[in-house]
Amino acid sequence: MSDSAADIGIYGLGTMGSALALNLAENGFRVAVTNREVDWIVPFIERAGVLGAQLVPAHDLAAFVAALKPPRVILFMIPSGAPLDAMIDAVLPFLSGGDTLVDGGNADFHDTRRRAVRIERAGKHFVGMGVSGGAEGARHGPSMMVGGSVQSWQQLQPMAQAVAARFKDDPCVAHLGPDGAGHFVKTVHNGIEYADMQMIAEIYGLLRDAGGWDAARIGALFEQWQTGPLGSYLIEVSAAVLQATDPETGKPVVDVIMDRAGQKGTGRWTVIEALKMGQSASTIEAAVGARSWSSEKSARVAAQAVLDAGALEGELPSDSDLAQALLASRILAHAQGFRLLVAASDEFGWSLDLARISEIWRAGCIIRSVLLDDLAAALRAGVPHGQLILAPDIAAQLSALMPALRRTVAAGVQVGVALPALSAGLAWYDSARRARGTANLLQAQRDFFGAHGFARTDRDGSFHGDWPTRG
Repeated sequence: MSDSAADIGIYGLGTMGSALALNLAENGFRVAVTNREVDWIVPFIERAGVLGAQLVPAHDLAAFVAALKPPRVILFMIPSGAPLDAMIDAVLPFLSGGDTLVDGGNADFHDTRRRAVRIERAGKHFVGMGVSGGAEGARHGPSMMVGGSVQSWQQLQPMAQAVAARFKDDPCVAHLGPDGAGHFVKTVHNGIEYADMQMIAEIYGLLRDAGGWDAARIGALFEQWQTGPLGSYLIEVSAAVLQATDPETGKPVVDVIMDRAGQKGTGRWTVIEALKMGQSASTIEAAVGARSWSSEKSARVAAQAVLDAGALEGELPSDSDLAQALLASRILAHAQGFRLLVAASDEFGWSLDLARISEIWRAGCIIRSVLLDDLAAALRAGVPHGQLILAPDIAAQLSALMPALRRTVAAGVQVGVALPALSAGLAWYDSARRARGTANLLQAQRDFFGAHGFARTDRDGSFHGDWPTRG
């Protein structure tokens, strides 16, 4: 094999694939590159400048595979549905035993598990790798969540660690478990991202609609928060966009953007999997629901003229209350996500290291924040009953923050500003802290109309009630 053979191949030169290729090249790796539209290849290498010397162009699949050192590592940066299955069909005949295929897209982890079984039966390895950080992260250091065999990780590890983001020199990448573990963790990451974005938007909405604040003033407040416990990439982004001006109109950019938010499905996947595993991810579900409502623009315009909010009165919470409410809700959203990771780890036998997951999210990814360092420490110490909110330091922090969250949610109700994610987090917390809930009535109802039986508080066994007959 020639010394000029490539260390890794990247198929797909879109925004993320091209950024990762340059990142690898900059870190000293030779990268074979190809693309479905082959006329993209030469311009990409020309734009790479001096890094082009580290890139090996290939204009067909056979040449692409032949350019790689065995055992080969091929990273697909293409849509993870039918296009990926088609590419697997096309490339498998060119591969040898021990070669590794990596899916770096956002994939349904069930598909990743299916593909892993198929490819392992063929004597090769399959990796589902979640990549977070957007194009900038892919170019200069993403957070990466890897699922696959130990052998595939051994092949991929030197390159992944070299290009990953770093938190105090710790690379933000880890092998999290077999088959779909990496893609599932990325799905939950994205679910938390949905919740975090929605909660920030709710604070913005309360200040705008109840307080009459303009976008620049809200952005300046967020900028102040960036230096404290709320410091995070999403607060930084929010502060920047709120203070940006549209050059055409002179208005704040956010004021000329239609209030309809897109979604690619990962938030819904998080909620679906939570429901399947009997877990509550209510803040994430509220965030997904809010995006769905945002798409119903015409209905909301009509409803504004028809639906009466009733008598509205109340005061805007203080800046301090808003900051503490957002921090409390952020902790609760992460706690829901980590509880879902515990459930999936148990169900699929992944043995997920929750503390390590929190650690690799501290830099490079979209949800990176000051908070994650505290969560990593709490998870490293161990959490009772798999619930992050029961970790002593986290429970104490929430106790101090909850009055502000209650005042903020109450203010939203009083002034008629919807705070779905903040409210959901508060309700989840109050459900968790009540030793005696109301499900006894639910079980009585189920036994009345369906003879489902119930457990008693005073003795073991299954029982039925002697319910009165109703006509």
